[in-house]
Amino acid sequence: MNAVKRYYKLVRDRIPEIVESDGKRCIVEILSDEEYLLLLDHKLDEELAEYQESKSLEELADLLEVIRAVVKARGWTMKELERMRAKKATERGGFEKKILLMEVWE
Repeated sequence: MNAVKRYYKLVRDRIPEIVESDGKRCIVEILSDEEYLLLLDHKLDEELAEYQESKSLEELADLLEVIRAVVKARGWTMKELERMRAKKATERGGFEKKILLMEVWE
């Protein structure tokens, strides 16, 4: 009997095709919009953890791909995301100066 691995995780669009081209079978389900957003959030956590462990450009690219999917799924555009990023950078700065805030007295 063949072993069955259960995943229940969001995968890239071509993964089922790649699995089947390797002579394996898979069962997939198309998610509702609500389920998709929920699993995108889980995927963000997963990809962030993978990047934090590996510090690789490949894992950072995976994280960016999930961010792009979240942006699209929420009805935003990458242009809007970039505008928001630029606005915040103008108002609050970026992270180039490597500043570590230690204390604030009030």
